[in-house]
Amino acid sequence: MILARIARELQVSRQSVSRWYEQWQRGGSGALRGAGRVGRKPRLEREQLRRVEVALRKGAKAHGFDTDLWTLPRVAVVVERLTGVHYHPGHVWKILGLMDWTLQRPARRARERNPEKVKRWVDQKWPEVKKTLAAEKRGSSSKTKAESPSVHPSDGPGHRKEKHLS
Repeated sequence: MILARIARELQVSRQSVSRWYEQWQRGGSGALRGAGRVGRKPRLEREQLRRVEVALRKGAKAHGFDTDLWTLPRVAVVVERLTGVHYHPGHVWKILGLMDWTLQRPARRARERNPEKVKRWVDQKWPEVKKTLAAEKRGSSSKTKAESPSVHPSDGPGHRKEKHLS
């Protein structure tokens, strides 16, 4: 049947093709037009999004924050300052997604980090620690494993202890 071939070509179900054909028969090509946008219209227009992105690229310090780390609440504040549109901090990630921004985590390094001490530790101490870890035998913490000295195999679930008659 031709509907099946069309469905395969468009990679849709045969039922969809059949429904579209019936709509076309009843109302012509106008009946096939989509209903338009689904869901709520965006609260920010393209120009506003562009302004927000330009502002965010300046860094958080440029907007009066103590550090240059962007957090969702900080982005929400900047969006509201620039556009007058309030977003809950938990929903700001949607705006960032529209701008192709992704989650970035800063590298955590101590401020008092001493590069010479770090290098010495990595070169001298780490190999010793690594050898010690490799030498340790990894055992099981499971109480039901047969290797465990604290439990006999017959003491596991589903086994009754035999009563001894005296």
